[in-house]
Amino acid sequence: QVQLVESGGGVVQPGGSLRLSCAASGGTLRSYTVAWFRQPPGKEREFVAAITWSGTRTFYGDSVQDRFSISKDDAENTVFLQMNSLKPEDTAVYYCAARYSQYGAWWRRDTDYNYWGQGTQVTVSS
Repeated sequence: QVQLVESGGGVVQPGGSLRLSCAASGGTLRSYTVAWFRQPPGKEREFVAAITWSGTRTFYGDSVQDRFSISKDDAENTVFLQMNSLKPEDTAVYYCAARYSQYGAWWRRDTDYNYWGQGTQVTVSS
């Protein structure tokens, strides 16, 4: 059973950048689809990005397309979320999630993922 730990959150000014990390233990991410979700204050959790087990296919939510980039490092067993041109509306708790998938499937709904990290806070404010 894989365990996920997010890090890299913090406070950043509008237009700034942050890189979030999702480190896995108890299993290799080579066999998992990994996604990032976020939950803004008072709102539902929403899909941000996903990457398939091979790292060759990536998917993004409409609001982060062209600003965020998801990647993985199999040697470090870690998935990253590079966030650029941050806006105040990006403020949220960011979660990484994983689901076993050796065939490259991916999912947009949070209920389709069965392993979750504890979340990391990202605040975009001047």
